[in-house]
Amino acid sequence: MTPADHYRMFAHYNAWANGRVYDAAARLSGEQYRADRGAFFKSVHGTLNHLLVTDRIWMQRFTGEGDAPNRLDAILFEMFDELRAAREAEDRRILCFVQGLDDRRIEGTIKYRRVSSPDEFEQQLAPALAHWFNHQTHHRGQVHALLTSLVGQAPELDLLYFQRLAAKPAG
Repeated sequence: MTPADHYRMFAHYNAWANGRVYDAAARLSGEQYRADRGAFFKSVHGTLNHLLVTDRIWMQRFTGEGDAPNRLDAILFEMFDELRAAREAEDRRILCFVQGLDDRRIEGTIKYRRVSSPDEFEQQLAPALAHWFNHQTHHRGQVHALLTSLVGQAPELDLLYFQRLAAKPAG
């Protein structure tokens, strides 16, 4: 597996896992969805918004395009259906971006500023991509724990489970 193939797998996994999390969150009551359960971004609603915020920030860093929120706790969408539609659009954008990467580009560098300070950083794209996909998994794990505590179950999100499903022949 080439580095580009590796990140393409993560982009597909990311979209798949987000879809499963949103399917589960759609079954919550409004009260459950917005309940402050002590997570870093308080609720399922806050955490799902944070994931979209940070994906938009990183995509702007990677591509120079799109809106980059200036707060990590920004609530981009109050309504679940609007947030879900934006999430799906961002996942398509991520897939297109990663599909266009080749190993030469992955070995290149990016420059960016942190949201929380004026510090500027330059780093190789590969570790930035690794951080980005790991960050998504980290916060989806928090949503998974919130779903489990709210309704007693959450969807299977393991990468191996995704890989097994993706390897099955259609039909």
